[in-house]
Amino acid sequence: MAEEKKNSLNIELPEEVAEGTYSNLAIISHSNSEFIVDFIRMVPNVPKAKVKSRIILTPHHAKRLLKALKDNVDKFEAKNGSIDEGNANPFTNMNFTPTAQA
Repeated sequence: MAEEKKNSLNIELPEEVAEGTYSNLAIISHSNSEFIVDFIRMVPNVPKAKVKSRIILTPHHAKRLLKALKDNVDKFEAKNGSIDEGNANPFTNMNFTPTAQA
């Protein structure tokens, strides 16, 4: 029992963070000491996209995140089928032209 408490981690998830932030574009850059991931939301008819969240990681944690994402994508695809990546250019899939009139 004492060993369980020693290895456990108590994580608090505030309500405003639990709601999440939608992002449809991520820009990743790095220096020799850190990785920076900017999560961006592009919306129709708005010429300027805004960074909604910036996460700064050590190289060690960036690699652990990469492995965790791959593991989760593999599990998702095993259950739900292959994820279609679409066009390799992320900007060409952002079809923000109006498709209907009101």
